[in-house]
Amino acid sequence: MRVATWNVNSVKQRIPRLLPWLDQRQPDVVCLQETKLSDDAFHDVLGADLAERGYEIAHNGQGQWNGVALLSRVGLDDVQHGFADVPEYDGKVEARAVSAVCGGVRVYSLYVPNGREPDSPHYIYKLDWLAKLGASIADPASTMLCGDINIAPTDADVYDPASFDGHTHVTAPERDALAALEALGLTDVVRRRWPGERVYSYWDYRAGMFHKDLGMRIDLILAGSDPAERTKAAWVDRLARKGTKPSDHAPVIADLDTAPDGDVGPMVPPPSNPAKRGGKKVPLPQSQDK
Repeated sequence: MRVATWNVNSVKQRIPRLLPWLDQRQPDVVCLQETKLSDDAFHDVLGADLAERGYEIAHNGQGQWNGVALLSRVGLDDVQHGFADVPEYDGKVEARAVSAVCGGVRVYSLYVPNGREPDSPHYIYKLDWLAKLGASIADPASTMLCGDINIAPTDADVYDPASFDGHTHVTAPERDALAALEALGLTDVVRRRWPGERVYSYWDYRAGMFHKDLGMRIDLILAGSDPAERTKAAWVDRLARKGTKPSDHAPVIADLDTAPDGDVGPMVPPPSNPAKRGGKKVPLPQSQDK
């Protein structure tokens, strides 16, 4: 079973990239983030094309902001929008989580709040959101948390750690919140497979960041013991970040039981001329709608 997660940064704009990618990579379960559509609009623009490819759809949307989806060709059972005791922001529950049982595994598509600035209301909301998520997971062993987690797990997961001092995505409370999820028995499958490699999943659109490989690894697949032990390959599909009108994120893929492309990675294809670490300020992920 191939499980993929991809922050598409507006799915309507990304349809010319998404559908060929589905045909090329043939994922069985796809987690999408930042769809930026209502449920009805998502089905209107993609329902027929996805059904033609054998996908069932679960979408949790709220119009022009946020929005997450699950696409599955291996079953889509017990769909849940959000999770138990999900916190509100500005008096509203945002469309940031959807989960279902796919092929016997509870798969979550997650778009974790950005946090904006440390100690801001959005940052406090982010930490609360992650804590409530962890408390809601009933069976970690058969769970996969997939999505834009908006946390770089370690300094190795950002191009220039010094430039992030005092900013979100790398603060100790955020990393502690991520570690609390892993303490439930969840494994970061990409980092487990590539413990010492340079691997990113997000590159800002500005200043040639992608071509210089000045990125961050903030899109993760955290797998419980059952799917983690079944994982035969774990990698970032960097090819999907190339070309015309890409998302600023690349898909992350975990292959369970069999690996159709082999044990590839950590990024496919690898960058041709990556800049050296350090010495340049790295833009943080765009936060105007997070």
